[in-house]
Amino acid sequence: MKNIKIYHNPKCSKSRATLALLQEREVEIEVIKYLDTPPSRQELIEILDMLGLSARGLMRTKEDIYKELGIKDISDEDMLINLMIANPKLIERPIVVKDGKATIGRPIENIIKLLG
Repeated sequence: MKNIKIYHNPKCSKSRATLALLQEREVEIEVIKYLDTPPSRQELIEILDMLGLSARGLMRTKEDIYKELGIKDISDEDMLINLMIANPKLIERPIVVKDGKATIGRPIENIIKLLG
């Protein structure tokens, strides 16, 4: 079993930098290309709990899809979670999970702190 998971988007410079940092540390990494394989509903709920965020707190509100879906005024957590699963571009990146804790790699110092 891998020690660390990264929800990764190879097109994102922050995500690539985070993956490089993890690889430099020579830790076992499970790379999840979340645009190809979105987290399940349960996984996303667990990630939100580990991050201590609401669904909106994990959303990329400046993405075109956010505006296209017109979800600015939606407050229903279940609906927002479902929208992130159906439209994974809405999910902030990169997310790193280690030992039941998670952080977003913006800034990358968050990852360094998580790694200890």
